[in-house]
Amino acid sequence: MNDKTNPNATEQETAPPEGFSAQQESSSQEQASPMKDSSKASFVTDGRKPIDSIIHQCRRSFYFVVIATVIIDMMYLVPMLFMMTVMDKVMTSRSVVTLVSITVVIMGFYVFWSALEWIRTRMMVRLSLRMDWDLSADIFDASFRRYVGRKNINVQQLLGDLATLRQFMTGKGLFTIIDAPFAIVFIIVGGIFHPYLALFAVVASVIMVTTAYISQKVTAPGLKAANDASTEAARVASASLLHSESTLALGMMGAIRQRWYNEHHKHLKHQVNASEAAGMTTAFSDFFQKAMGSLQMMVGTLLAIEGLITGGMVMAASMLISRAITPINKLIGGWKEIIMARQAYERINALLIEDVQRQSRMQLPPVIGSLVVEKAAAVPPGHNKAVLFDIDFKVSPGQAIAIVGPSAAGKTSLVRMLVGIWKPAKGSIRLDGVEISDWNHDEFGPQIGYVSQEIGLFEGTVAENIARLGDIDPVKVVQATKLLGMHEIILGFPKGYDTVLGDTGFALSGGQRQRIVICRAVYGMPKYVVMDEPNANLDEVGESALVQAVNYLKSQGSTVIITTHRPRLIGAVDNLLVLRNGAQVGFGPADDMINAVRNLQVVSQNSPKDSQADSEDVVVKEGTNDSSVNTSPNIEESTTPSTSSSPSSPSDAAAVIDEVLSKNQEPNSPGESK
Repeated sequence: MNDKTNPNATEQETAPPEGFSAQQESSSQEQASPMKDSSKASFVTDGRKPIDSIIHQCRRSFYFVVIATVIIDMMYLVPMLFMMTVMDKVMTSRSVVTLVSITVVIMGFYVFWSALEWIRTRMMVRLSLRMDWDLSADIFDASFRRYVGRKNINVQQLLGDLATLRQFMTGKGLFTIIDAPFAIVFIIVGGIFHPYLALFAVVASVIMVTTAYISQKVTAPGLKAANDASTEAARVASASLLHSESTLALGMMGAIRQRWYNEHHKHLKHQVNASEAAGMTTAFSDFFQKAMGSLQMMVGTLLAIEGLITGGMVMAASMLISRAITPINKLIGGWKEIIMARQAYERINALLIEDVQRQSRMQLPPVIGSLVVEKAAAVPPGHNKAVLFDIDFKVSPGQAIAIVGPSAAGKTSLVRMLVGIWKPAKGSIRLDGVEISDWNHDEFGPQIGYVSQEIGLFEGTVAENIARLGDIDPVKVVQATKLLGMHEIILGFPKGYDTVLGDTGFALSGGQRQRIVICRAVYGMPKYVVMDEPNANLDEVGESALVQAVNYLKSQGSTVIITTHRPRLIGAVDNLLVLRNGAQVGFGPADDMINAVRNLQVVSQNSPKDSQADSEDVVVKEGTNDSSVNTSPNIEESTTPSTSSSPSSPSDAAAVIDEVLSKNQEPNSPGESK
């Protein structure tokens, strides 16, 4: 495609547009993830927890692993029998043939034993990979969806939980749990030799478990405090890096370093205290494990002296007691890993169950753009105070509205509800007759356009960013960039549309970044476009391009909703929605609203005092004079406005518009400069 391509270009043109490499389309296919479509859960819960469902699907393999583990544990008796036979039979008969024969047999057992362990380990690696393959995409998507609007969620922990489970399955943790019951088997076998041997094994196990329990109780509070302090120190350091330029320029390094050091010092103090508290129990545990070998040999020798067991049984009993205590010892040593795996198991199940309930929705028809908002109220996730209430308006396809209001009026909160990021606490927001919250984002997202206040560009080329990191349609990409006046600018980049963006990529100005984000929103000419302050970083040229884009989208039957403070963009919309302090002050045709502002200005010139009193009227709850967001601690109450929050007069809306526009008369011209 050449430079004469207009925004109405169709997909009939097959030549790659100017600025694209010949391999652009094929490379986008090659870069596509081989992972399956995660729009639907990969697991079928059928009444089970998600991980249990995966295990159930692989139950035959797990049964094999359990049976193999039982056989492996029982084969630990073979070396003991070999020892008894050599000591009691071979040594007395001095038969070399017998010695060689049983040695050959025992070597065959060892080969089978090692092969079985290898097969078991290989099986567990494959099972862990199967679990990762089936759940990783769902966990990533669910973590991402949970994080949106609730940024206090530890996404890194959720993404690391699957790795914790996988390592638990492929490591010694799972085998330790399966091995633990066999401690009882070996104790019983020891009891067959003599009850005192079984009693010794039981007493030794009780002492080890008691020592480990005391050590855990003594050290747990200190270690938790140390971990919390370490996490806080890391958080302080990470937060400081986000503002590294200001920190260095303003000479704040010393103050920030002191804050980090205070938390780091707490970490060291708690860690040292915990280590010192555990010192005595650790020393006793080491002493007992070292002494146990000699003590069990002493017990066996005493029994042999009394003629209660043979010399071969002494050696076998020593090995038997060691084997009986080993699973207990491993269980104690790996207890922390087991607890971490259990917690990861519970967190993953809770995450996926919640997400399946949220995503289990029927497929809906393509978006048309008919929006109806009725008595909608917004409560931020994790809070119980409303920041927006009683919002009521309609928008038909082919119309555009602007949401205006002073800072903290609730504009961004409303935008988040209009794209389904937040669910209304009360009321309803329906798109094409369906609640926004009932749309599946995997199907809904590609059909809409959205620009948030955060100008986010991803690691990738310009074309990939505009195409939303999906399959690149060069015609649609150029259509979007020409609509925003970015095509010629992008051709001037080092590699055109193949120029890599991101933290380590090509540096863009604030205005260029904003316009590329808007290009991403209008990619494919969606029928429903919501933009939050899209002209915040634009100069006059960029704002003109944005106005052109809004008009073109309207002509194509798209519904366009924008928040803005700029008078120029207001001139491109059909209706204005005016907000103040979380309440709807007015909604109506833009021309009527602007005329009301002009009338208000005329009245203001004739009667300044009356106009000032009218413009400072704030819609708040009865008995509240604060101009902050009007909410109460109770959600039900906070989403119900008082009588003073009822729809205001046109003069109130005009006053708010006049207040907003008077502060934003001049566009932000430096926005396009680097």
